[in-house]
Amino acid sequence: MSAFAHETRSRTERYTGPIFSVFTDEVTMSGGGTAHRDVVVNKNAVGVVALDEVGRVVLIKQYRHPVGEKLWELPAGLRDVAGEDLVVTAGRELAEEADITARRFDLLVDLHTSPGFSAETIRIFLARELTPVPEEERHARKDEEADIEICWVDLDEAVAMVLRGEITNAAAVGGLLSAARARDDGWATLRPAGASPLR
Repeated sequence: MSAFAHETRSRTERYTGPIFSVFTDEVTMSGGGTAHRDVVVNKNAVGVVALDEVGRVVLIKQYRHPVGEKLWELPAGLRDVAGEDLVVTAGRELAEEADITARRFDLLVDLHTSPGFSAETIRIFLARELTPVPEEERHARKDEEADIEICWVDLDEAVAMVLRGEITNAAAVGGLLSAARARDDGWATLRPAGASPLR
């Protein structure tokens, strides 16, 4: 069976905002002809599984308006600084959201968050050798982040929270399960933090 090249014949912009844009593409289909597909394009993101010396990970709980509730998540954020190294972005988000810095970063997993309609990718790092940000140097959080709840949880308990349906954020699910598997493999499966990201 030969591969079929899906080609974008046209793209119509529907909406552009500060975080994402929406397009309607006309795409050639495997069965012949074309179809229209709506696509969300944003800045992509990074997330961090921060693991301390006794095997705990840091989780944050914050309000997410589209689902109307607070969710347990990993420290994470948009790649919204042009040209910034992804490890630097991850370190900045870790400091801003969880008041932690890390001396070591490794690559855990890359994810397409919802490829049925979105081009978004998120790169999840494992951060170790952690130290707290001094209180006088901590980031002043605002908006949804103003009342972030920060919690340290044993990695195995965090995995159990995933399996009990208490953690549903896709990046957190992928990151925590990947971290547990990498730990069980003696960290042999970790990739270098600077590996080429998904496009």
